Amino acid sequence: MDLKALDKALLEILKKREELSKIDYNNPKYDDLEEALHDLEDDFQEQYGEYLEEALQGVHDSVCPENDVLMPIAYLGKGVPVEVDKFAGKDTKLIIAPTPTRIVLAVGKDKQEVMWTAK
Repeated sequence: MDLKALDKALLEILKKREELSKIDYNNPKYDDLEEALHDLEDDFQEQYGEYLEEALQGVHDSVCPENDVLMPIAYLGKGVPVEVDKFAGKDTKLIIAPTPTRIVLAVGKDKQEVMWTAK
């Protein structure tokens, strides 16, 4: 696995999502940016999806076994809400974060725990 390429692809998607979030639907650039983002996400899923889904399954099995594993792109940015018995009643999310590529369990706004790092 080319970890530098994985991280670069992840950063490109996050950058494009941020760029898209700063304009509204009426902006003439919106459709082109959205299409470019979807292309990046499709390429990311095709190239790294299986690798990341396997990692996500392992994390899910250990911290939130009742939650289904989603496509890796769902975990980019804001993350995916999950139910973690250890943190019952708290806002918990799994997030794929860059530099290095890793899966983070975010508990509320203050606590983050790295659950997996790309190797």
